[in-house]
Amino acid sequence: MPVHVVCTAVLRQEYCLLSCRLQAGVQDSFLTFEVYKDEITMQLVDKACKVLGVPADIVLREFGEYFFEFCKRSGYDHMLRTLGGNLYEFIENLDALHSYLSLSYQEMNAPSFRVEKNEDGSMHLHYYSDRRGLCHIVPGIIGAAALDFFNIEISMKIVNQTEEEERTGKKEHIVFLVTQTPLFPCKERKEFSSSSQCLVDSEKQIENQLSKEDLEKVKNANGDRGNSVCPVKKSHWKTLRGIITLGRGKLLRGFDPVYPKSLWIDTKTFCNGLPFHMVFDKELKVKQAGTRREMMPESWKERPMLELRGQMMWMESLQCMLYLCSPLLRTLHELEERQMHIADIAPHDVTRDLILLNQQRLAEMELSNQLERKKEELRILSKHLEEEKKKTEALLYAMLPQHVANQLKEGKRVEAGEFKECTILFSDVVTFTNICAQCEPIQIVLMLNSMYLRFDRLTTVHDVYKVETIGDAYMVVGGVPVPVPTHAERVANFALGMIMAAKGVQNPVSGNPIQIRVGIHTGPVLAGVVGEKMPRYCLFGDTVNIASRMESHGVPSKIHLSSSAYQCLKYKNFEITERGEIEVKGKGKMHTYFLIRNKSATENEIMGRPMKDLDSGNESVQSFPEGKTETIPSSHQPATQTQQKKDQTPTIAMKYVDGPTDAQNSLKRRNQMKVGDSTGKTCDSKSDGSLHGNQHADDGPRPPNQGRVKPAAEEPQNRNVRSNFCTLV
Repeated sequence: MPVHVVCTAVLRQEYCLLSCRLQAGVQDSFLTFEVYKDEITMQLVDKACKVLGVPADIVLREFGEYFFEFCKRSGYDHMLRTLGGNLYEFIENLDALHSYLSLSYQEMNAPSFRVEKNEDGSMHLHYYSDRRGLCHIVPGIIGAAALDFFNIEISMKIVNQTEEEERTGKKEHIVFLVTQTPLFPCKERKEFSSSSQCLVDSEKQIENQLSKEDLEKVKNANGDRGNSVCPVKKSHWKTLRGIITLGRGKLLRGFDPVYPKSLWIDTKTFCNGLPFHMVFDKELKVKQAGTRREMMPESWKERPMLELRGQMMWMESLQCMLYLCSPLLRTLHELEERQMHIADIAPHDVTRDLILLNQQRLAEMELSNQLERKKEELRILSKHLEEEKKKTEALLYAMLPQHVANQLKEGKRVEAGEFKECTILFSDVVTFTNICAQCEPIQIVLMLNSMYLRFDRLTTVHDVYKVETIGDAYMVVGGVPVPVPTHAERVANFALGMIMAAKGVQNPVSGNPIQIRVGIHTGPVLAGVVGEKMPRYCLFGDTVNIASRMESHGVPSKIHLSSSAYQCLKYKNFEITERGEIEVKGKGKMHTYFLIRNKSATENEIMGRPMKDLDSGNESVQSFPEGKTETIPSSHQPATQTQQKKDQTPTIAMKYVDGPTDAQNSLKRRNQMKVGDSTGKTCDSKSDGSLHGNQHADDGPRPPNQGRVKPAAEEPQNRNVRSNFCTLV
């Protein structure tokens, strides 16, 4: 198998590197093996040699052929074909190509080439490069170009290798001996052998039409051209073919030029037309130069050095070298640094056009870079805007239900919705008025903030909606704005969590844990948004009044239930005691109950804390020992670190069964799990309110349970509500 076929997989990695650099805008010119680091390149070559088991020069040569094809595919094909009509001219103009490309890519570190003709038709190719060890790429690239562009095969052999001291450091100088062998196409060979008689007749006809003098001149011209390309003598038929194609310009360079007998130009005009030319002899003594001063002014020594570029021509008759050059300037900035002007450059010199075109290109590149920077800035701003938008939406969704907030953002009117059944909870702090009278305002704020942070966390655990806080009063609802069948269980567990959480908040007056009253009622409500400025999602109906009465007629550290709330919870694994009939302001006598505990859930489940291995889950709410309360700092003390640590505790949502699928899965789990109650007896947790589901029903509210005791119809009585809202963050 050929080596280049085996090398394909290894060289593909290098091709990917080059492709990435091209896409980044740092293009490689022809014969410029630009990679990120030479060390990486040599490591890649060493690994390829070990994998393939071949010397490094073969791998580099094959890569040179591959790199030539890559350059053609990258858009350099047309440019390379126009460098010369034969291999000698092609190599001779490579430095000019690199010089042109360096105007656009100033960081390009290209090699340099110099070629010499030999009498036998061979050439000596001089290769100069700062990159050591990569000279074997040159035979691969030059050989591929010769075969593709000129249909010849070459062989290159290193005849000399040295290092030369340069102004920029040491350069590797490699001399190759290049021999050429033209290829005779198979198609031409067949045509020539099959129609030899026809070719002879054509040859005779052409010879009769042309004079002997013209024919001899064309033969000599073509012979000279053939010797410059290869040592093989051209056939007579090749000469005739060249004459036939004269009209297409293929033998124009074969005719001898005609020179004037004398130059009709004076010395001043010649020097002004070529201001940067130079003539020197074999001893490098300058015989003639363009417009110049005898001595360089002292002030000019501070200017940057002016570099020249051009071509050298040997004048045999004068035994001198003519250097036709022009300033090596790329931009207007370099021109200004040397205190020069466009007028200082010869009118016919293309350097003028190159400077202006390059300046235009640099301006376009700068504009493109500015657009890229602005694009990146816009991307960052868009990212920050999206983050701020999320924060704003999170704040908005904390104040209003998400679907209501979205309707308000779209400028739509939010219609009031009727919920046939939901559960409402009210709570307040016992003796809050006395506490306010005996404490500083900042202590009240800190106490309420500490308590409300705990309560807000519980709303996430049990997925209930916080309606509002009015002073020390805290109001939540279950089943609104998203109806769920387990609204009563959620609010009941939330109330149990409130009693537990309140034990961790200290009364700033007595130093003991604060006490709260909790009241719960179940019934229908009407919910909607009220007002345009600071809109609030409010609940309306007699259910709100009764829930407020349950709280105001409650007992400290107790959860007071109405009869309708009791009907929703009595078969849901809650321990409930009967309070009896009480006189309720504005409602008359009502039969009420106290919620004691959840018989199938642990404290950690209710509080949304991570489960512990030693959780028994059998203790009632009231049986939990008094934990350490949080000390409320004075007006000059910051918040304690204990609260910060508590806020970092992950919140685990409690699971509820709200759908048929959840109920089936829960039933399977209940068949495998028994829960012990506080007396040591085991009870099967097979009620409809078992806490193992995690889906919420999105359909409408279900009708009231059958057999539920409804309160007697009474005249509604508005509750005295303060209008000042205290939002504590």
